Amino acid sequence: MKDSVFEIYENFPLTDDVFQMKLTGDVSDITTPGQFINIKIDSLYLRRPISVCGKDENSVTIIYKVVGKGTEILSKMQKGEKLSVLTGLGNGYDTSLSGETPLLIGGGVGVPPLYLLAKELIKQNKKVSVILGFNKKSEVFYENEFKKLGCDVSVTTVDGSYGIKGFVTNAIKNGYSYFYTCGPEPMLKAVYKSTDTSGQFSFEERMGCGFGACMGCSCKTITGYKRICKDGPVLKKEEILWED
Repeated sequence: MKDSVFEIYENFPLTDDVFQMKLTGDVSDITTPGQFINIKIDSLYLRRPISVCGKDENSVTIIYKVVGKGTEILSKMQKGEKLSVLTGLGNGYDTSLSGETPLLIGGGVGVPPLYLLAKELIKQNKKVSVILGFNKKSEVFYENEFKKLGCDVSVTTVDGSYGIKGFVTNAIKNGYSYFYTCGPEPMLKAVYKSTDTSGQFSFEERMGCGFGACMGCSCKTITGYKRICKDGPVLKKEEILWED
């Protein structure tokens, strides 16, 4: 984990309430798809954890949804402004377990970390399929970006205004060797019940500190409670215990 100053290179909307931001700075601690960063916003006590969508030698790309005061402030920030950012947080996805035909399943702002994962799997010559789930057509983002990587992409919308009508589980087909998923907990539960192979789940818990000190994001597993920010956010299917 490293606390560094990053500079905003770009910050623009992808949809009405989803924004993409590119930050330049020291990204050496970001090593694995599925990790996240924690951003300090002036005047607010808690940092905002946001998953990593992409990175290169000196920049990191994030995608975030405006859901409260912190993300609203982020959405109004301009190129050249600076942010204090904790990097290298979380365990990330283990790509060594993917097999030859991995399936990636993302819902809403659970989609971004799967983009960096897809890039890594394609570098390993895997045949990647992706299911992206949204509520309606106006919320869809990154479909074309995944297609440009060479992924086989399916999009679902709950209201049927675009792609396959229904949930991400309505688009799951046989033939995948392993799966990776990220999204809201009801979606993760549905994916758990609808998949017939092992897989990895990235949880979107609300985090306080972001590095395991406050215990505010603990999750029950077969080996006891794990902190999503420190021991996760990625957990294997076999270790998850769902609580009613």
